[in-house]
Amino acid sequence: MLQSLRIRNLALLDYVEVDFDPGFAAVTGETGAGKSILIGALALLAGERAEKAVIRQGAPACEVEASLHFGDPRRIDAVLAEMDLPACEEGLLVLKRSISRERPPKITVNGGLATLAALQRLGERWIDFHGPSEPRRLLRESCQLELLDLYGRAGPALEAYSANYRAWCALQAESERLASEARLSPDELAFMESQLAKLDRLDLSEEAIATLERDFQRGSRAQEIAALASGLEAGLSGDDGALSRVAALVREARRLEAIDPASKALSERMAAASAELGELSAEFGSLGREVQGDPENQGPLEERMNAWLEARRRHGPDVSSVATAREAMRLRVASNGDIEGTLARLDRQIEAAAREARRSASALRAVREKAARSLSKVAAAGIADLGFAKAEFKISITDAPGLGPAGDCGCEFLFSPNVGEAPLPLSRIASSGELARVMLALKAVLADLDAVPVLVFDEVDANVGGEIGSVVGERMAAIAERHQVLCVTHLPQVAAQASSHFVVRKDQSGDRAVVTIEPIHGDRRARVAELARMLGDRSAKSALAHAEKLLRAG
Repeated sequence: MLQSLRIRNLALLDYVEVDFDPGFAAVTGETGAGKSILIGALALLAGERAEKAVIRQGAPACEVEASLHFGDPRRIDAVLAEMDLPACEEGLLVLKRSISRERPPKITVNGGLATLAALQRLGERWIDFHGPSEPRRLLRESCQLELLDLYGRAGPALEAYSANYRAWCALQAESERLASEARLSPDELAFMESQLAKLDRLDLSEEAIATLERDFQRGSRAQEIAALASGLEAGLSGDDGALSRVAALVREARRLEAIDPASKALSERMAAASAELGELSAEFGSLGREVQGDPENQGPLEERMNAWLEARRRHGPDVSSVATAREAMRLRVASNGDIEGTLARLDRQIEAAAREARRSASALRAVREKAARSLSKVAAAGIADLGFAKAEFKISITDAPGLGPAGDCGCEFLFSPNVGEAPLPLSRIASSGELARVMLALKAVLADLDAVPVLVFDEVDANVGGEIGSVVGERMAAIAERHQVLCVTHLPQVAAQASSHFVVRKDQSGDRAVVTIEPIHGDRRARVAELARMLGDRSAKSALAHAEKLLRAG
């Protein structure tokens, strides 16, 4: 949930810090008071693009910061990990965004620098906006299908279909690629086979290539290695080498041991050091002779190294790249001899994949048809409660032209606000007010399934009044049982049912307008006065009495 929001120098607002509680919060104020600033601040933190015009006049920059708490942060932490951003500490997500007139914008997530794209991706997971333009999304078939799949819990069926659909498309693409490739000419085939033979003579394993590069390095500097090894051998075992000097020291240590038996351990360590030096001398001598071995071996080694360098130049910088190229070349040569046969085999695989995709598409359609029948009834009842007593709402499953990313079908929301009129697509008959109430009814139905914790409703109760306003408030309160709801409203019937209440005021008594945001849910008199203002007159006894009644009922 959203815990706190801090805004500095945004539009007409100088500075404000607001703390939020769980549940339903109403935001009210005179028309033009600046309620949209609060929504705008949240939109900035959700990744909305912004111009420098949002900065308060005379200020060098504006800044918005929010803290959110997640009871189970694993879902949001997984997204943060994918973007290499710091995880939540004790479930706390801290977002901060500043927009400057002179400097580049700056975004941080949990203290780590982030991009606007990262903020947008996180925004999709913590906040959902429903404003005057939001219901227009409901006109899009993709949005309608998304809502239907959410209600019908079609995720597993959609995932199974998507996997089969991708497999079918991949086989089609491979068939098209192979059919478009010209058959290799005899010269091209001979060249490719010679290249393949060269690669086949190489042991393309990480260990083998590492050994080849090491042996070649040793062979190419054999004289230098032999000279160094010989010098070390002479320094150890030569006439005046370390071994002869240490041997004298070993004899002295034995004499000390004869005088003082307690020094026996020391003399034995001296003898062991002498033996170790002798072994080192022998091994340096062996290394010198080894690198000066049969010069005939250097020729084949150079050939293999040259072949590896050529392969790396042609096909990639590492063993994996060359091995992949070799396999592709092998398949190309193999398929060249029987392109028609390969295409025939692919055709059979494509037909099998298409059957599997059609089968899973049918299973997905069945899930959607069942969900459409259920959601039509539930949504129609919700819409009726919102003032459309004689309205009709249906969801029609439509046929797609063929198999597509979403299956073999789509859906269409049909609505008739008046009795006796046939239901038509929403885009053909619904006004903005009707759309808002349809969206609100659907959101109330889908609230349990929606994983986004914060829902913002910006004047979705426009063109609604009277008793219907109370129902809208009830819907908001119901949704707030599973989500944190922030609602900008002009209806006292809605505001009275909120558990938190904030008032936005604009003061123009000074040299410039100043916007403030104040919580009033802790002050009953202030809240009654605000509800009375919304009813028409904050000083009228009838308005105050009505406001008291609304507050008690809420």
